[in-house]
Amino acid sequence: MATQPARLQLPSGPSRHVYDVIVLGSQIGGALAAALLARRSHRVLLIEHDGTGTGYEHGGYVLPYTPSITPSLKAMPAVEEAFTELGLASTIQRNLRPHVPELQLILPRHRVDLHGDLTRRRAELGREFGETAEGLFSALSATTTQHEASDAFFKEQPNLPPDGMLETWKLNKKIRQHAGLEAHPRLSSNTPPGALLRGLQPFLTHLDKSSGPLALTRPLSQALQAPQRYPGGIEGLRELLVKRLAELGGDVLSRENSESFIVEELTFDGARFEGVKVLRSDVVYRASCLVAATDSGALRRLVTDRKRHRGLLEQLDASTTRSLLFAVNWVVPVAALPRGMGELLLVDTEDAELGAMLIQQHPARTPGGKEDEALRVLCAGVFIPASTRDLGEEHLQKVAQRIDAHLDALMPFTRNQRVLHSVPYLDAGGVRGSRLMPHPLYSFEAEAFLGVTGLNQRTQAKNILLAGREVLPGLGLEGEFLAGMRAARLVQEMLKKKNPLKG
Repeated sequence: MATQPARLQLPSGPSRHVYDVIVLGSQIGGALAAALLARRSHRVLLIEHDGTGTGYEHGGYVLPYTPSITPSLKAMPAVEEAFTELGLASTIQRNLRPHVPELQLILPRHRVDLHGDLTRRRAELGREFGETAEGLFSALSATTTQHEASDAFFKEQPNLPPDGMLETWKLNKKIRQHAGLEAHPRLSSNTPPGALLRGLQPFLTHLDKSSGPLALTRPLSQALQAPQRYPGGIEGLRELLVKRLAELGGDVLSRENSESFIVEELTFDGARFEGVKVLRSDVVYRASCLVAATDSGALRRLVTDRKRHRGLLEQLDASTTRSLLFAVNWVVPVAALPRGMGELLLVDTEDAELGAMLIQQHPARTPGGKEDEALRVLCAGVFIPASTRDLGEEHLQKVAQRIDAHLDALMPFTRNQRVLHSVPYLDAGGVRGSRLMPHPLYSFEAEAFLGVTGLNQRTQAKNILLAGREVLPGLGLEGEFLAGMRAARLVQEMLKKKNPLKG
């Protein structure tokens, strides 16, 4: 029977109270920044604060919060360099699992398997769409390589978002050297399969409405080239980074090693960040700078002197959560699944409110990490307005029932054999605040630079940097990694410490 690594166990409590940098929050960009800084000989404390772990426990199983797609590291070359520095690139590539087939499209009158093999893909499209298939095949083939035209730009590690007029001028000059940044999507939404594939966009980014060419092309291209799954999802990938941080001598405060991992307040010396106070502890952990890898709303609540730090709060207020990914999990026997059902499905619900639905198969896991080969978890997600959370549990149950109805239509004889039905928003016990927003979509007051930026990484509190998903929301997972990488560079500049790996 297949097994997964046991839950990460960390030493209990940090060994010191003063650090070079504190990383606050559980978003993956912060974990990457923390690991890189520890690799470069900085004293780092990571406080998870809003961590979700690699799923939630319900009914004897560990279940995912949402479906998620992880592109290959080869599709994110700048990110691959960072993981190579940490000695993790080969581990990640080895553990990424392709879906079989790569993606399955479910339309009202069509089911299409988008195989990685181009000959099979062309034949499949031809069988379903006849004379229009060749145009769709060409557009899809062009889309899966479109991100390569902007790879060189990101390998130069540009300062995104730019901070101030000088950085903006330099960045505009660099952009003019890379025509691929302005290339428009090759995949049209004028046909039902094209429109459905474009409906994958919100599952890949954190922008409420992607508009710029780069946001519309790069994440979709990366995902369609080789949609993969990392064990435990994005949180599993983050846990690998946290383990590496601990191996490099960094300290971690988390649910697994301390009751006091939730931050109560940020402390300041005048306008500068000084340290953090955690619940149920008299200790103040101090550092020269803070990297925030949590949502702006969660960070805002930790600033108690609102008058003195008005500039920081105004910056954080510029982000608004518009939508969130709402999911339902079914645990079902493998034998109950319809023959030919894929492991990653994009479904046209024909429901204007629900939009496209993404369904992902996972191995059924127990809290001990064992996988039951006879069972599968089907995680189905749709986007709903963020305001839906305020309508109460009964309304959320009705949303879940609408998702169930689509799963019933897809798998008409499976419900009666279902082992467990679970809704993360209702059944993930002990989860606080923003932890129930595993994939929000934001809007911002400022115009997006290149159509992908959100909040500035530097803040009004000069030694507080942002490294969360609101910095480069239009680039999705890659944007989170890039924000973490740049945060690490900015910390080094701030502390005037050389990267020992570069002499």
